[in-house]
Amino acid sequence: MTLVKHIIDNELTAGTSGNRAPIFNPATGEQSGEVLLGGASEIDMAVASAKKAFVTWSATPPAKRARVMFRLRDILERRADDVARAISLEHGKTHDDALGEVTRALEVVEYACGIPEKLKGEFSRDVGPGIDTCSERQALGVVAGITPFNFPAMVPLWMIPMAIATGNTFILKPSERDPSSANLVHELFKEAGLPAGVLNVVHGGKDAVDALLDHKDVQAISFVGSTPIAEYVYNRGCAAGKRVQALGGAKNHMIIMPDADIDQAADALMGAGFGSAGERCMAISVAVPIGEETANKLIEKLAPQVQAMAIGPHDDPDAVMGPVITAEAKARIEGLISQGEKEGAKVIVDGRGHKLQGYEGGFWVGGTLLDHVTPEMTVYKEEIFGPVLSVLRAKSYDEALDLINSHQYGNGTAIFTRDGDAAREFAAKVQVGMVGINVPIPVPVAYHSFGGWKRSIFGAHGIYGPEAVNFYTKLKTVTSRWPTGIREGAEFTFPSLG
Repeated sequence: MTLVKHIIDNELTAGTSGNRAPIFNPATGEQSGEVLLGGASEIDMAVASAKKAFVTWSATPPAKRARVMFRLRDILERRADDVARAISLEHGKTHDDALGEVTRALEVVEYACGIPEKLKGEFSRDVGPGIDTCSERQALGVVAGITPFNFPAMVPLWMIPMAIATGNTFILKPSERDPSSANLVHELFKEAGLPAGVLNVVHGGKDAVDALLDHKDVQAISFVGSTPIAEYVYNRGCAAGKRVQALGGAKNHMIIMPDADIDQAADALMGAGFGSAGERCMAISVAVPIGEETANKLIEKLAPQVQAMAIGPHDDPDAVMGPVITAEAKARIEGLISQGEKEGAKVIVDGRGHKLQGYEGGFWVGGTLLDHVTPEMTVYKEEIFGPVLSVLRAKSYDEALDLINSHQYGNGTAIFTRDGDAAREFAAKVQVGMVGINVPIPVPVAYHSFGGWKRSIFGAHGIYGPEAVNFYTKLKTVTSRWPTGIREGAEFTFPSLG
């Protein structure tokens, strides 16, 4: 079995806590390794390494920092299969799905390659008599990322490139459920020439999280995970005087208008609802067809596709969906399906008790389709984070829009229609951060920024893109005047253009 250690100052270390947690292969249910769990002492070691490295790294010209990103880009492209394999073995997602994760991570690395242009600042001459003003963005110092299990390589690579390209040093606390990808990401950075201490990896649970949130030398925290933990991270981090961005959960709706191409909408829902076993914060988990006729047509198209969906281990080339991450996740998802049925939802396709020959011990949940879901049901109010698609029938577009706007989450949404006016109005009025028009998973490209609204995010900044530059830097403005040899005397008024 593998033993996953921390990486501090470019060296593998066991740390001092002595605590461990099992790592499982979700397809078989068997333990495949262990991960060492750090706490305050390991965080102290990582912060000390990062703080020391910050002195020289922050003074490194942005163009030289960008060269590390260019080399990382080439290495990541060359080793994409290795990273995807590491993801699949511990997360369970199919190889193609894992490769897609690597591709989206690569886009952020490419954006970070252009960091010199994004840090160049502004200059204004003669803002007053003989006075010039310039502004620049400076790195914060030691920053940290706390990342989730569902994208064990992509989310760290949404954070790290932008954080270190802007001159910070970084501590990564990845999910302990699938930790090997994080260590592999570090290996790629090291191969790209990243100096020791600029990136450190500390594995752990709540003890490690709290140590990061409380440490006086950690200047900022980036978090992606569930809403209750996001709120906890935000509140505790802010109370400690840190800059915090905390991305939480979601309940993403897709409206299907009567004029929509039903075949296209059904295909979109299959990928958006069941890709990565529904373990995505941008998964479409609620379909909202407008009118009974539209709903009936949609169910007619969806049901056989969900029933026939190929489910299997990551190395099955025919599989489009793998297992869920843990036995606990499987039990929770199946419990929510049962609760939905008890509360009146109609189970059209039932994924409970799914078994796969030769993988009977795996954490399998089959694709599940629920119809006649209502806003009062638990399956609607809670984020299931599994392969469950709920159909909530709406009588009108206005009813569907109100449904989305009244939900506590506002991460992503979509509308499928041929009506440009309806689509334009939806994009303007829906209270959600990321909107798709005939696009089921509207994850922005790397040169835009990712972020939801309402209880899907805590903090003022989205992740990656231009928002990341602002989050990982602080603005400094310098106003200067050089002596002209004429003494003008003391000035007691506020400087102005006069």
